[in-house]
Amino acid sequence: MKYEIFGDNLPAVTVHLDNGESIFTQSGGMTWMSSDVSMSTNMDGGLMKGLGRMLSGESLFMATYTAQSDGQHFTAASTFPGAIIDLDLSNGPYICQKSAFLCAQTGVNLSTYVVPGLKAGIFGGEGFVLQELSGSGHAFVELDGSIREIDLQPGERLKVNTGNVGIFEKTVSYSVERIKGFKNILFGGEGLFLTTVEGPGKVYLQTITMPGFAQRILPFLPNRDSN
Repeated sequence: MKYEIFGDNLPAVTVHLDNGESIFTQSGGMTWMSSDVSMSTNMDGGLMKGLGRMLSGESLFMATYTAQSDGQHFTAASTFPGAIIDLDLSNGPYICQKSAFLCAQTGVNLSTYVVPGLKAGIFGGEGFVLQELSGSGHAFVELDGSIREIDLQPGERLKVNTGNVGIFEKTVSYSVERIKGFKNILFGGEGLFLTTVEGPGKVYLQTITMPGFAQRILPFLPNRDSN
């Protein structure tokens, strides 16, 4: 499959399609496409799977775009300043943060992933339900800010601020631990918990998070109550 990711900090991906090739995305995920591409909307996997997708930040319905001749193209744009990552699912399943999924080849399966452990679900920064991408083919996901890819070796551990883990291979262990020390908790500025990821496997870290960004700009927004 040929594709092009462009746009610097506000990226988009254009996927080039020949006759019969398809790409799917959530409902409303198309930005533009060439004229000879057909669209089919459906509740992929049925109602229960659709409801699961909604819990992980996607729509109930999915849309499939299929080229009716050679030389067609489909473009999907990110919804937040950051980066678009191409994931090759032949390397195994990936776990992604909520709302990360952008589009994928039809051999890719998008489902929910329930975070193991009560503490990880509550304090891990993404809640109990994440997105799992499996199957075969390529999937494109969007992350926030700048991205660092780290290939963790077996037993290698990394402590990350909650919410800054964007993607990890399913072989990676994901957990949460409490920050030690009274002064660290009160004055360290990192909250009570950190996320711990342990190899083997790849981890994609993002420099900002959407909730954190919204919190920083909130004081500068006009206060309607002041009127």
